[in-house]
Amino acid sequence: MPLTWRRKRYSRSGSRRTPDVLRTEFLSFFSLIHFAACAPATGRAMEIAMSSQREIRLNAFDMNCVGHQSPGLWAHPRDRSWQYKDLEYWVDLARLLERGKFDGLFIADVLGIYDVLNGSGDAAIRQATQVPVNDPLALITPMALVTEHLGFGLTASLSFEHPYPFARRLSTLDHLTKGRVGWNIVTSYLESGARNIGQQTQTDHDTRYDYADEYLQVIYKLLEGSWEDGAVLRDRERKIFSDPRKIHPINHQGQFFSVPGIHLCEPSPQRTPVLYQAGASSRGKQFAAGHAECVFVAAPSKVLLKKTVADIRRRAVEAGRDPHSILIFNLQTVIVGDTDREAQAKWQEYKQYVSYEGALALLSGWTGIDFGQYQPDQVLKYLHTNAIQSAVEAFSTADPNRQWTVQALADWAGIGGFGPLVVGSAQTVADELQSWVEETDVDGFNLAYAVTHETFRDVVELLVPELQKRGVFKQEYREGTLREKLFGAGPRLAAPHPGASYRRDARTAASVEEKVT
Repeated sequence: MPLTWRRKRYSRSGSRRTPDVLRTEFLSFFSLIHFAACAPATGRAMEIAMSSQREIRLNAFDMNCVGHQSPGLWAHPRDRSWQYKDLEYWVDLARLLERGKFDGLFIADVLGIYDVLNGSGDAAIRQATQVPVNDPLALITPMALVTEHLGFGLTASLSFEHPYPFARRLSTLDHLTKGRVGWNIVTSYLESGARNIGQQTQTDHDTRYDYADEYLQVIYKLLEGSWEDGAVLRDRERKIFSDPRKIHPINHQGQFFSVPGIHLCEPSPQRTPVLYQAGASSRGKQFAAGHAECVFVAAPSKVLLKKTVADIRRRAVEAGRDPHSILIFNLQTVIVGDTDREAQAKWQEYKQYVSYEGALALLSGWTGIDFGQYQPDQVLKYLHTNAIQSAVEAFSTADPNRQWTVQALADWAGIGGFGPLVVGSAQTVADELQSWVEETDVDGFNLAYAVTHETFRDVVELLVPELQKRGVFKQEYREGTLREKLFGAGPRLAAPHPGASYRRDARTAASVEEKVT
């Protein structure tokens, strides 16, 4: 069994105080997280409630594969992730999440295999480490059919598909979901994916973001600028469906793309889906500050998360945007029980199924470092790689006084990946989530699972009611599209977001203003 280091924090469970175990084995690496030692949960809850009633946002984090971020737990007898290929798995999950008033289901994806460990994909295949993996796009429409409010964040790499056909996919999904779709913009990092579409090697990290900037220009021109409002007439008497005078070729000529024609779809409820972005490198945060409406990060400590959130908001201001117009979600895993003791027992049970080999396969793919060349007790050496640069920086250089072993990293990533794990009763977990929001300025959490759907069911049935009781989680959904539900404004991108400037009405207004001035 892997070694674990425990930091105990006491909370009230009836009239007794029992220790709950948070995943703090390595949080001191990123500087100490400040726990309210020996403070009763009810007292902490009152203290936080008095300081703020800020709403906490929650997404579920899943992938069209086995196990996702918890390698090996597919073998747990109550886990359903092996049923990922069945429609019932996904519609059951969607109904459950909507019952719990989740903002959305964030669907990850990779195109490629984790083949860095020992120079082979064998470990990933043996342990079902995000392989087999099916396409995420086809999942969204049936889930939308059985729900009314739940949003869907689609991960789709812009590295492997031309923006012209992809824009049509986005519009189609936005129509079919009645405006409940978001796009998680990623620049793929797996060398195996690049090789299998004919590239010699993966494009350099920063160059991929230069490519992404132009990709977004094309997407905005197609979704926002090609069809004017009012272009679709549906005039039965005159037998005219659309007005050609209000539909325009985009005539894009750039460094990477040439797209002369019109968008193939009429405007959807949001035109551009809600834009998510998940890169945490310096260049990734710059891209997010310019384009993203929601940012997904995976900071393992409050100290690191606070710095990351502040940096993204600062960059948003520099890009001319309201820093709080971007919702920031941190990767988090929670194991919730009726009591702290029950949650601890559940955690201990789950840990028996963690695959060390599967964890190393994930870590090797994420960082580009072949951990198979090291013994479990060897320390991680900083290596310049082209895969998830931000993760390598965090684990290797954030604290030069800390030495990390391969075993320690595998233990950390075994349940939930890079994000922190919180274990306890609903009161204990609610205390911690509120403290993360208070101390870091994060808006919410992408919740990964240990065992699905069990992890999410525990959140819906135990944690959500506790958060609602404290006044920090929604009682009901807002009406409208995903963008309206998240931000409480209109269904479309609004100035000063750069995408809004591509709409014809926005450009006309800007032109009139220039003439007036």
